[in-house]
Amino acid sequence: MKTITTFLSLFAALVAFSANAEIKLDDNAKILGKWSVTAEAAALDKEKKALNVTWDFQKDGTLMTIGEDVGGRTKQMDIPIKYSVVDGVIKKQSAPGREKYEDCRVVELSGKDMILKCKYLYFFLTRK
Repeated sequence: MKTITTFLSLFAALVAFSANAEIKLDDNAKILGKWSVTAEAAALDKEKKALNVTWDFQKDGTLMTIGEDVGGRTKQMDIPIKYSVVDGVIKKQSAPGREKYEDCRVVELSGKDMILKCKYLYFFLTRK
């Protein structure tokens, strides 16, 4: 009985670890195109804040960020920032025009959905 309990405990730990395992990208092929950033959160199990943003990962290493002002002050903002895939991780500019980059790791990539863990936030994306 003790062996079965130990086995079940190890299996549960393995499943929990693999659920949050990082996906290493070989290049940008799996992320190219337009994605709706539907929400952001401080952690996977924290409350999500809804967003109305589109990220367009382009072949040339440009990430076009297209945001709509829900307050109605401006219609749309297009912000180009640089990105690359290095050692399986997306490296994107923290702010346009600055050469400071942050790492974004792919936590989940299945079907049309992707979850990225950047420095401070998780981003929940759906392919357009």
